[in-house]
Amino acid sequence: MSSSSVTEFITNEVPDWSDDVVTSARFKAFSGQRSDWEPKFHFWRDLILKIARHFDLLIIHPSKIKHEWFNRGGLTPLCLDHVLFVMYNEGDIIRSADLVDPTSGRLSQLCRKVRSLMAGTMIPPEVLLKDHVIFATLMKDKAAEVIKRLSESHWTSLCIITMKKFQDLCGGKDEASAVLSYLSGCGKAQYLSICKKDFIEGLKVSLSLAAVSSISSLDCDVLHLVWTMEKLQQQLDVTDRHYEMSRKSALSSLQSGNKTVALRHARQLKLAKESREKCTSLLNRVEEVLSVIENAESTKKVSEAIQIGAQAIKKNKINVEEVQICLEELEHSIDMQKQVEKVLESASSDKGIDDEDIEEEFKKLELEVESENSQVMILKNGVNEAERETLSSESAESLSVAFSSLGLGDGPTRASASASAIQASVEPFRNKESENRMPEAA
Repeated sequence: MSSSSVTEFITNEVPDWSDDVVTSARFKAFSGQRSDWEPKFHFWRDLILKIARHFDLLIIHPSKIKHEWFNRGGLTPLCLDHVLFVMYNEGDIIRSADLVDPTSGRLSQLCRKVRSLMAGTMIPPEVLLKDHVIFATLMKDKAAEVIKRLSESHWTSLCIITMKKFQDLCGGKDEASAVLSYLSGCGKAQYLSICKKDFIEGLKVSLSLAAVSSISSLDCDVLHLVWTMEKLQQQLDVTDRHYEMSRKSALSSLQSGNKTVALRHARQLKLAKESREKCTSLLNRVEEVLSVIENAESTKKVSEAIQIGAQAIKKNKINVEEVQICLEELEHSIDMQKQVEKVLESASSDKGIDDEDIEEEFKKLELEVESENSQVMILKNGVNEAERETLSSESAESLSVAFSSLGLGDGPTRASASASAIQASVEPFRNKESENRMPEAA
């Protein structure tokens, strides 16, 4: 990363960076209360973090920020020391000297944390500028990225890798030290080492939400196997390069007519091929052993889960029949869900129905609905007709009773005749109303 690329990035991020008046105001030292200079502090802090994230910088020396990033013709921000000091106090940056050494014991790590917390607020700015600083946000992001990449290549909840592999994932030795310190502090990783013929360093990393378990002798054996596998892979890569070089040399010698040199390269080619076969065989055996260990660990976890389930059943006094019923219900629910998914997939993938067939079917449905509606209206009209006849007969009877009580006419005969006349006068109006309603139903 060059200073010119940083300057170009700053110019794109800050449109008024070339404005001398605005820049000179930003370069001034902070004065007064925090409320007076806080907007300028947020500007510088956000700009520093943007540059670090853009160029993927996890660790940097403060002098590089001051004298290379924001150097404008020999002028540097006078407030930058104050900005870095406030960022340190607020946890945006961490001194490399404050990192916990993961290779030390738990007690020494705890003492180191307590000492750094007690002395953190008493560190003057000039001491802060003498040490490398780590961007806390970027360190956490890098740790999450490493865990994600390890999860993609391991199907277990724990994995053991060599320190070299971890450094390659983090992008360097210093970056790996910072990320390892953070993961160890979170309980997500533990450092382990073995010393047999070679001194081998590695890590045990938890790929789940649970904390990493303590180191066991099996973990050390697995680390040795992983280290051996990486060494064999490196040897295989070297052998492949030698094989390809010998093959090209033999072909070129044959083309030039030098059979003696071609035979010598052919002999080297054969030796490289035999070496490659031996190396591949050893590598496959180591991979098989690691696979057996991983399968045994998963089987152990399954058996432990079964034991825990059996203890829970005994503790809660649950019958085996109840458990079987629950499992059958669960299986039935899963089968029903699968059937629903199949129906939805078949419905979404069914493309053999034409639009004309759908329209024709829709018209048939419309005709059925209309016929049903007409039948309902006819039934309603019939019911209304019967109700009207009943009402008219009841009204006629009531009128005849009223006339007879009043003593009009010659007794019951006269009353019944009057009621018949009234009913006859009502009948035309009822017939007319029914005639008017028939077209509406049609």
